[in-house]
Amino acid sequence: MALFPLQGMFDGDFVLMLVPVDDQDTMTQVAEKVAYHAVGRRVPAQDRPMQVRHKTVPVAPDATVTSAGFGPMDVVEVGYL
Repeated sequence: MALFPLQGMFDGDFVLMLVPVDDQDTMTQVAEKVAYHAVGRRVPAQDRPMQVRHKTVPVAPDATVTSAGFGPMDVVEVGYL
């Protein structure tokens, strides 16, 4: 397990954030970490599941940062389904 830097953007937000994640975090955990900085602050909270996209392609919720092939400082988009 190692700290891994990603850039995250939440749908509806205007801030690109540097989000430290673990290389073994699942996409569900990555979505929660990105959402922490935007939802309830600049984006309204919703009672729906979230999805991570990389280069506009959805990533499976159980994929890890390593298995998804992310590189340091890659940009991920997160939004509600």
